[in-house]
Amino acid sequence: MSWLDDIGWDERGLVPAIAQDAATGRVLMVAWMSRESLAQTVESGEAVYFSRSRGRLWKKGEESGHVQRVREVRLDCDGDVVLLDVEQAGGIACHTGRERCFFRRLADGRWVEDEPVLKSPDEIYAAKG
Repeated sequence: MSWLDDIGWDERGLVPAIAQDAATGRVLMVAWMSRESLAQTVESGEAVYFSRSRGRLWKKGEESGHVQRVREVRLDCDGDVVLLDVEQAGGIACHTGRERCFFRRLADGRWVEDEPVLKSPDEIYAAKG
């Protein structure tokens, strides 16, 4: 039996994965992983996710260069959520050019963007267009 068999994969063969900054503990993003993407992540030391919109494996940073170097992989108590402690290359995890995907805060019944864009998405993805 493999360590991968201990994970509670959903009916699509996926598990949610939380990426947090290894130094600060701040949650950077949430994505999905398949058995293959998690195995590749552990083998390579860099985060590989399963993109539901693309229907394929997606190495974080493959277009932006903002790779995630994985320092530790954890499994929650129910075995159905993976936590990755990562070093985020370039300090940008979000495709919007922000440090993290959680840049909106609920305040007075509306969502307020309270974290800055560190680099324009146009600059990040210009060479890939």
